[in-house]
Amino acid sequence: MLRTEKLCKRLDSFCLRDISLEVAQGEYYVLLGRSGAGKTQLLEVICGLTPPDSGKVFFGGEDITRKKVQDRGIGLVFQDLALFPHYSVQDNIMYPLRLRKMSLKERIDRVRHAAEEMNITDLLQRKPGNLSGGEKQRVALARTLVTEPKILLLDEPMASVDASLKDSIRRMLRRLNRSGQTIVHVTHDFGEAVSLASRVGVMHNGRIIQDGTPAEVFNHPVNRFVARYAGFKNFFRVTFVESYNNWSCVTDNRTKFRLTKGVYPSSGLLIIASEEVLVSRQGAAGAGINNIHGVIDDIVPSPLGYEITVDAGDIFYADITHREMVEQKFVTGEPVIISFRSGSLRLVGEGEEKKEY
Repeated sequence: MLRTEKLCKRLDSFCLRDISLEVAQGEYYVLLGRSGAGKTQLLEVICGLTPPDSGKVFFGGEDITRKKVQDRGIGLVFQDLALFPHYSVQDNIMYPLRLRKMSLKERIDRVRHAAEEMNITDLLQRKPGNLSGGEKQRVALARTLVTEPKILLLDEPMASVDASLKDSIRRMLRRLNRSGQTIVHVTHDFGEAVSLASRVGVMHNGRIIQDGTPAEVFNHPVNRFVARYAGFKNFFRVTFVESYNNWSCVTDNRTKFRLTKGVYPSSGLLIIASEEVLVSRQGAAGAGINNIHGVIDDIVPSPLGYEITVDAGDIFYADITHREMVEQKFVTGEPVIISFRSGSLRLVGEGEEKKEY
C-alpha cells in the first residue's frame, strides 16, 4: 500500500538516509526510535509536508512524491495535537470538512460517526481547554478520521496522555486497526511497539536499521542499539575458540561460555536476555548448560518481580519472580551460581551504534 524508495532529506546537520519501507493494507506499522532519530521528519516527507531531496513515495502503486498534501489520502495526527482552543470539539472535528466544502448534513453525519468511534459524543460542545490529555488525543484522532484517510500517521500519540489512560488509547487504536485502518505509528516507547505493532522498524541516526515483526526484531536484534531498545542488559565482548569440534568463547574478563555448534567469527558481541539467566545456590544440570559462580551485587524490584545483579567477573542481570524471591530469600553479598543454556546466547553486531556506549 505505502512504499518509500531510498528517501533522503537533509535538515540542517541531520539527514534522513536511504529510507526504504513498505506498509501493507491493514497493517499496524510502528517506527521506534529515540528523540532525534528522524521519525517525525519521515512522517512529514510521507504525507507531503516536506519534499524529499531524493527518493520516492508510492501509495497504492502510484508515485505521490510531488503530490499535494490534500490529494494524498493520508491523515496525520501531530504530537502537539494542534486543536483550536476557541472552537468546540464538534467544530474542531468538522474543520477539515469545511475546507472540502461538503454539505452540512454530510459534515454532521461524519462528525457524529467519528465521535462515536472515539467515544467522545458527550464532549462535542466542550472546548479543548476543558479536556484531559486522553480526551484531546481522541478529538485529534476524530478530526483526522472524518477525512476518511486511507492511511493514518500518528506522531507520538501517547506523549500527552497520562500513564493511567494509555491502556484505553492502545485499546482504541487496536480496535481502529482491526476495523481495517492502516496505521503508521511513531514512538520512542518500546512497550507501545510490543503491544500494537504487526511490524516494527527501528530508526537510528536517520536510518531504519532493522525491520520485521516484533518477535523477529526484539528476539533477534541485529546490533547493540536494537538489543538495548528490546531490553537486553547482558552484553559480552568475546573471543571465540574451537576445540575438537566444540565451540566456546572467552570474555574480555576471562569468563568462559560453552556454545552451541555453529559458525562463529574470531570475535564478536554476545547477548542474553535477563529472563533466561537462572540464579541459584546449586547451579543447573544438563547438556549445554553454563554454570558460573558469582556474588549478588544488587537486588532491585521490577514490574514482574526482581532484577538481580550478579558480579562474576563480568556483570550479569537476571529477572526472577516474586514467588522465587520469597522461596529463595536471596540477599546482597551472597555467593550464587548463574546458569543459562548455550542456545540462549545470541551473536549481534556492533555497527555504527557502538560509539554511543
